[in-house]
Amino acid sequence: MAETIGSLVDKISIFELKIYHMSEQIHRDDASPQHRELCKQRLKILKQQRDDLVEELNQLYADIKEGRKKIKIYRQFKMYNDPSYRIKSQ
Repeated sequence: MAETIGSLVDKISIFELKIYHMSEQIHRDDASPQHRELCKQRLKILKQQRDDLVEELNQLYADIKEGRKKIKIYRQFKMYNDPSYRIKSQ
């Protein structure tokens, strides 16, 4: 499984922030009509991408709930700053 529930939620939250700020650009009084139009087009794309991620999250949740996929936990084994992994000098 390439994506996890957490990674999808993280990506969705980033898209929500982008959508919020792109919407602000559309409503700027000092922005040119060309800038506003470009932002409207980009906002449409951002919303579609966010919706795709939401659908992926919903499908992953359903697959886990129905037992079609299992959550796999990856452990991190960090070796730096651990004296037991250091080679002892002779």
